[in-house]
Amino acid sequence: MSFLVVIPARFASQRLPGKPLKDIAGKPMIQRVYERAQASKARQVVVATDNEAIYEVVKAFGGEVCMTSDQHQSGTDRLEEVVQQLGLSDEEIVVNVQGDEPLIPPEVINQVAANLEENDEASCATLSEKIVHSDDVFNPNAVKVVCNQNSMALYFSRAAIPWCRDEFSKPANERDSENIAAQRHIGIYAYRVALLKSFVSWPLAELEKLEKLEQLRILANGHGIHVALACSTVPAGVDTEDDLLRVQSLFNEKS
Repeated sequence: MSFLVVIPARFASQRLPGKPLKDIAGKPMIQRVYERAQASKARQVVVATDNEAIYEVVKAFGGEVCMTSDQHQSGTDRLEEVVQQLGLSDEEIVVNVQGDEPLIPPEVINQVAANLEENDEASCATLSEKIVHSDDVFNPNAVKVVCNQNSMALYFSRAAIPWCRDEFSKPANERDSENIAAQRHIGIYAYRVALLKSFVSWPLAELEKLEKLEQLRILANGHGIHVALACSTVPAGVDTEDDLLRVQSLFNEKS
């Protein structure tokens, strides 16, 4: 299996500006993510940023980094620019690891790359986990996914899908979590380079505009997305100051 990891890292986060440079037990967060990716089987790990400070920090700890445009609308667009800069061929596999996941298990990076390599009908692969609390089913920030019998995505939504009629007709305190079939999407992706090149040329899909989920652009254009249950628990990333404090505490306990 051969693949590389690209880590998009933006400075201008709305909820936590300068997020990739936040300190976690003596190292910037982007370095923590980089080290997790290096612990995978990736042949190469590259940070993609539009910020000079992030660029210099990655260089300083010995990481590989590409400076990219500050006009990209999504991390996928930034990924495609890196693909172009590196001159990758269409059949190569690129795993997108978010720059705010300093706890991501290396084994799930390997898993999503292997799943794509093993499924020729898929242009992209991602992961999910079972939802065990019914409240999460109704949380629009928890993206749900439903798949066919071949583990190919049918749809992603912020809505409660599938609608478990019998359980959801009961009071919340009487629902049996074992009978709730919902899967939460985990936002790690493996792409074939050919898909990335096509993706940036497609206009936004109507369902993508409604749900604010860019993976729906891939489905709308007839490409398959393979989905598997993650082989290891993927801890939540860092979106807010409270998230940062939680992760800092975990690293401090380990050290």
